[in-house]
Amino acid sequence: MITVCLNRANFEYDIHSLVKAFFATEEVKVFADQDKISRIEQQSPPRFRLEICYRQGENGQKDCIEVVLQEPEESAVYAIKLRDSIEADFSFRIETKNQLKRCLYQMLSKYTGQQLPWGALTGIRPVKIAMAMLEEGKEEAAVRAHMASSYFASQQKIDLSIEIAKREKELLGTVDYQDGYSLYIGIPFCPSICSYCSFSSSPIEKWKDKVQQYLDALEEELRFTGKLCRRRKLNTIYIGGGTPTTLSPEQLKRLFAAIEKHFDCARLSEYTVEAGRPDSITRDKLNVLKSHGISRISINPQTMKQETLDIIGRRHTPAQAEEAFFMARELGFDNINMDFIVGLPKENIDDVRATMEAAKKLSPDSLTVHSLAMKRAARFRMVPEDYEGMEMSNSWDIIDLTARYARDMGLAPYYLYRQKNMAGNFENVGYAAPLKAGLYNILMMEEKQPILALGAGSISKQIYPDGHIERCENVKDVAQYIARIDEMIARKKALFAQWRETL
Repeated sequence: MITVCLNRANFEYDIHSLVKAFFATEEVKVFADQDKISRIEQQSPPRFRLEICYRQGENGQKDCIEVVLQEPEESAVYAIKLRDSIEADFSFRIETKNQLKRCLYQMLSKYTGQQLPWGALTGIRPVKIAMAMLEEGKEEAAVRAHMASSYFASQQKIDLSIEIAKREKELLGTVDYQDGYSLYIGIPFCPSICSYCSFSSSPIEKWKDKVQQYLDALEEELRFTGKLCRRRKLNTIYIGGGTPTTLSPEQLKRLFAAIEKHFDCARLSEYTVEAGRPDSITRDKLNVLKSHGISRISINPQTMKQETLDIIGRRHTPAQAEEAFFMARELGFDNINMDFIVGLPKENIDDVRATMEAAKKLSPDSLTVHSLAMKRAARFRMVPEDYEGMEMSNSWDIIDLTARYARDMGLAPYYLYRQKNMAGNFENVGYAAPLKAGLYNILMMEEKQPILALGAGSISKQIYPDGHIERCENVKDVAQYIARIDEMIARKKALFAQWRETL
């Protein structure tokens, strides 16, 4: 455990994220409450304690931030190991936050002897920094200098950010931000729940008697949303979850018929269904997808090592993943993505290499490589004793290996995002062949276009011309979503109030 005590509440999230980036397996407690910190430390002495003091300048002195790192010694005494103080201007909140993070990063880097690939960056969208500067007309050299000096990002990650930003900028050039929008539809059911998963999904067996009621509620939301958006251009549809292909062929037909009834799908740039779990894919279901114009699907083995699949609760085999892929190719799907995760339990670089070799033989049109994120609601975190002694690690070598394999397959990086508590403090990267990039993924990451999100646990985003973003969420629980569908619709009506003239 690591404790962080503040003299007043400020930047707790950023502090927590940065400390966790260095110490992914440690509990980190951040509070602006000395008594609470003391009680925590009495119960369990921390590995070390950080004290962060925001001091208001007086008598002509400037504002400053003091950071002290202390280690526990005998008799509850703490010895100062590192100390630093930086000038700040508390009237400029963003720059104050960045100054604090730079100071904290340098202290933790010195303490651990470690440098992080993304430096002091803790946000999930680092590519937005490069994208914004390029859109302002800045040269690449200026972007590189800014990311290195302001965030201490490694040259490799700066190069990756710029490469992806340039590709995204080109791909987004044809998208109508003013009158266009994208549609996300969530199907919150899976064959089983993976140990690393914290999404709003439930085993289909538990809810099989409620699926029709769920589709009833979803169609109400589709009806309202289609009316709300009838004067706007629908650019992309993404059906995710969960695993949409846990629905039966007849249920999928019903879903697609409802979408086609309430939305104009004639000018779609992309129509994606995350088929996902190989054990949910059948020829009949793929035929339904094909007959309704689905242009992009995802088949996600996560790993091609059977032992790992068993550990993480995936009820399929590598052979089933290959069979599902070849079946989709046979039926004419020419834009297939595959997802893989690195940092899974008991997997080393040789296991990852074997998975990448298997992927290379299949030759998907796009490939998404995720670094395992230890989510709080995942079974890995909820029941840690079940995975005791199972090493979960990631490294530069593993990330470089997956990138080399992707490029050897003719796939270039086109989108990137990060999550809290990622193995090795790395990232998730999507790679794609020319003309096969997932446009919805870019729109979601760059937040340039409204996204209307339907179904349990989904989050809609309204993007304003000045870049301001507002969100509304649907409840995660399936039963609550069904019971409160009128409330979910009312939330959208309020968020997209300026679109009411279309009703």
